[in-house]
Amino acid sequence: MTYLLIPGFLHSWSILPLHKKCYSRSFLRTLRSPRVRQRGEGTLQTEAAGASTAPGPGRRRGGSCPVPAELQLPALPARFPWARGAGPAPRRAMPKPSDTLWDLAIAEVEKRENPDDDVKQGEVWEKSILFMGNKNGGKTTIILRCLEREETPKPTLALEYTFGRRTRRHNTPKDIAHFWELGGGTSLLELIRIPITSHNIRSFAVVLVLDLSKPNELWTTMENLLQVTRNHVNKILAKLEKTNPEVAAEPKQKMRNNLQRDHPDYELIDPFPIPLVIIGSKYDIFHEFDSEMRKIISKTLRFVSHYYGASLVFTSKSEALLLKARVLINHLAFGYDKSKSVSVDPSKPLFIPAGLDSLSQIGPPPASDSDIGKMRANTPLELWKKVFEKTFPPKSSCDLQDTKDPAQDIQYAEYEVDVMRAQKNQVCGNSPTAVHSQELEQYKRNASKSWKEMDFDSD
Repeated sequence: MTYLLIPGFLHSWSILPLHKKCYSRSFLRTLRSPRVRQRGEGTLQTEAAGASTAPGPGRRRGGSCPVPAELQLPALPARFPWARGAGPAPRRAMPKPSDTLWDLAIAEVEKRENPDDDVKQGEVWEKSILFMGNKNGGKTTIILRCLEREETPKPTLALEYTFGRRTRRHNTPKDIAHFWELGGGTSLLELIRIPITSHNIRSFAVVLVLDLSKPNELWTTMENLLQVTRNHVNKILAKLEKTNPEVAAEPKQKMRNNLQRDHPDYELIDPFPIPLVIIGSKYDIFHEFDSEMRKIISKTLRFVSHYYGASLVFTSKSEALLLKARVLINHLAFGYDKSKSVSVDPSKPLFIPAGLDSLSQIGPPPASDSDIGKMRANTPLELWKKVFEKTFPPKSSCDLQDTKDPAQDIQYAEYEVDVMRAQKNQVCGNSPTAVHSQELEQYKRNASKSWKEMDFDSD
C-alpha cells in the first residue's frame, strides 16, 4: 500500500516549528529510509512495508502530491547520523518562517556539532576577565552581583581573584570564569601583566568600570588603564606571532567581527585587541548632573566604546541596571547570548552592545566648529579627548595615586605583626624612613660579623 505526504504536512513542519518535536526525528528517518524515493519532478512518495496501515491525519491514499520546489530535499550527507536514527535530534533556537525544512535540519546538526565557537562538546569553557577602573567605582559590587553572592563589598587592596561556575547544559562539566580585580585605580598599573598571559590571551576579556560621578577623573583613568593593558596584550600577541601566527591573529579578528564588513565605520575604528566592556557606574549620582554635562559624557563614552569595538552600559545599585551589566559580563564569562536591545537616549541609562552603534548616530564632538578648528589632533580619539577635557579639566596623575598606607587598613590587621611594627615605630619616632634605615644598618652589622667569623681554607 502506498501513502503520500501532502504539502500541507510539510508546510506545517517548517512554518510552525513548535510542532517539530512531535515528529522531526521520525520524519527525517522516513525521508532517508531506502523505502523513500522521489517519483517524478516535485513529488514525494513513501511505500509502507508489509501490513496495511490506515492513513493518519496527515496522509492521503493513492496518487501523488506535488511538493513545492523550495521544499525539495537534497541528498543527506553521511555526517548527519541522527537523521538515520542514531541518537536524539538536537535543539535549536526558533527558526524563521522563511527557513526550508532542510535549512532547519542542517542548522540543528551544525549547532549540535559546534555548540560554541571556542569549545567543543564535553569540554570545559574557561574564561578570564580583568575588572579595573576608578578607585571605589563599584567593581567589587558588580562582580558579586554577577556571581550572585550576597556579600558586603570590601575595598580591594591590589589584585584580587575569585571565580564562578555555571552549567551550560545537562550532564556536562561546569564552565569556569576567572574574575580578577585590580584595585587602587591607576596606582598599580604594573599588576595588569599578572593575570594576562600567553596561555589565556585567547579567552581573556577586560571590563573597565568608570565612575560617572567623577568626570574629571574619567578620561585620565580610562586612558592610563587601557593604554597599559593594550601595550601588554600587543607584546604577548607579538611573541605568539613568531611561533603561532594563527593563534596570535585570532583575538584581533574576533574583535573585528563584532562589526559587519558592510558597516560604514569598519575602516574608521581601532578595535581593542581583546573583548572590552565599559561600564559607567553610579548612574544615580550622574543622573542628577546638568543635562548638558550628561550629554557630553554620554557622547564621549559612546565614541570611545565604538572606536574600541567595546560594549557600553550605565549602571548603579539598582537591580534593573545591574541586570543589564550582568548580561554583558555573562556573555564574556560563560558565552550566554548578549542582548541586542539598544538604549542611546542621553536622558536614560545607556546600553549599547558592541557593533550596534555608529559614528553617524553619535555625531561630532560636543563643541562648536570654531573651537574644533582651533584644536590640533592627530586622531579622532585625540580630538574627542581635547573636547572632553575642555569641559572637565583632568586631575593630575599624582592626585589619582592612592596615598593611603595599606598597613593601616583594619581589614588586614594581624595582632603579632602590628605589635612588633608599633614597637619599631616608637623606637624610631614613628618615621617609616627611620625604621628602614635602622633595619639596613642592623643588616650590615650582622653581615660584617658573619664574614669576620668565617674560616676560609688556605691552599
